[in-house]
Amino acid sequence: MRRDPIKVLKTHTVENQPPAFGERDLYATDTPLREALHREGAGWAEARVAHVGRLAGSEQVLRWGDQANRYPPVLHSFDAYGRRIDEVEFHPAYHELMSLAMAHEVHSIAWTAEAPGGHVAHVALAYLLTQAEAGVLCPMAMTYAGVPALRYQPDIAAQWVPRCLSTRYDARCIPAAEKTGITLGMAMTEKQGGSDVRANTTRATPVDRPGAGQAYRLTGHKWFCSAPMSDAFLTLAYTGERSGGLSCFLVPRWTPEGLRNRIFVQRLKDKLGNRSNASSEIEYDHTWALMLGEEGQGLHVILDMVHHTRLDTAYAPAGLMRAALVQALHHAHHRSAFQRRLIDQPLMRAVLADLALDVEAALAGVMRVARAFDESANDAQVRAFARLAVAVVKFWNNKRCPPFIAEAMECVGGIGYVEELPLARLYREAPLNGIWEGSGNVICLDILRTIQRQPESLAAFLAELDLARGGSAGLDAAIDALKAELRDTSSLEARARRLAERMALCFTASLLVRYAPPEVADAFCAARLSGELHRIYGTLPAGVDVDAIIERAAAA
Repeated sequence: MRRDPIKVLKTHTVENQPPAFGERDLYATDTPLREALHREGAGWAEARVAHVGRLAGSEQVLRWGDQANRYPPVLHSFDAYGRRIDEVEFHPAYHELMSLAMAHEVHSIAWTAEAPGGHVAHVALAYLLTQAEAGVLCPMAMTYAGVPALRYQPDIAAQWVPRCLSTRYDARCIPAAEKTGITLGMAMTEKQGGSDVRANTTRATPVDRPGAGQAYRLTGHKWFCSAPMSDAFLTLAYTGERSGGLSCFLVPRWTPEGLRNRIFVQRLKDKLGNRSNASSEIEYDHTWALMLGEEGQGLHVILDMVHHTRLDTAYAPAGLMRAALVQALHHAHHRSAFQRRLIDQPLMRAVLADLALDVEAALAGVMRVARAFDESANDAQVRAFARLAVAVVKFWNNKRCPPFIAEAMECVGGIGYVEELPLARLYREAPLNGIWEGSGNVICLDILRTIQRQPESLAAFLAELDLARGGSAGLDAAIDALKAELRDTSSLEARARRLAERMALCFTASLLVRYAPPEVADAFCAARLSGELHRIYGTLPAGVDVDAIIERAAAA
């Protein structure tokens, strides 16, 4: 029987598709970031931030971000000979990203800067690296935020803080004293309590004598231990009766005798996103630890760490949104439909401009809060403002992030839904920071507690809003409405989300009115503060200068 050869079909020609995203300078193409860096007091760091912007947008670093997520970490509970090791193996790309972040002082510049503005520089650097890969920013955030908690115990801080500030990443699982640099993790929540850490059941017993700086043995479980390959963890436990309060402890991976500490990783979480970063459940079984601060004062100590991680959970959604917006802009500039480029179509331009407003507002808010962190060391009023404002910005930025990235994905269409582009990864990452360190309701209740316990925080916050008086009639009216609502003390808890939303919108609008071009500020106030419904992207009011907003967002 004669067999005809299979005919080889010619491949189709690919037309009307954008070119590869390629590499781009994430700092040079981000006008609002460049302006905010100088405005908020870290202009001295521009060369460093600009360098990281070029690196974060390079093809190599973007590829590392993709690889670190495609090949997530793997837990090895035992070695080949049956010895318990509890080690997590990461893809080499993860280690490359960790090295890059530490070498450029993402975790340390806030504490080592020789000029004011260290926290602003920290936010700028991390905001850029988030656009390449967010997972490694978790251990960076905890190492950064752990420094003030360690300083509650000067003798322990003298050993551990210099290790935290090292710019040399060292992935080896060996005692901290033998490493060139370390990272910190945290293990706070338990199954039965979650954000209500007072419900914890972990117990601590002194090895010798009790008290600050002394050694203890811990027994208990932790439902979420982030970055379990860190060199030490901040954790909470009770030392006696629960009425005596929680104490804070530093739990190193190795004991002073050079033995593996009894930190048993039960499993890695199979998470929706943030897959490059390991999160785990752990058990403490007679685990060696050092008490930080006074016995029973653990919440006071750990809240200082939480206060700083909150800054990181406020910038992260801004970075994710910026990354998604840039993808949407790239696609719209190169894709045509119905005989016109997408970027030239009025409805698409309305959506892209609307998205750009939220990115600029999110960045302006977190950069202003970072300046308050810088200025709060010797100013109680600024410290109170920072305590309140960071919660407000954290709440709002994270509420905007998931629908924002979904809308950006719609701008790109079906190709945005597949894993070859980063939008799917960004979408999975989007809810994380709104859940970590206290979900929306927890943050709103914390805002109420801060206002009630530190009334000076609200006074400072409202004074900040009043600095923009006269710049926008819509903003002036919104500030007046906010103040009226704050005077109504009935059913505050039930209205907490409404108050947080109004505070966030007034705060970010006030910054845009003071610092952004009029076309941006006017559009934001009209779209976010008016009584009209503008609850979905692309419903900007008539008269908004869409062209100017898009040109500013797409500086490339």
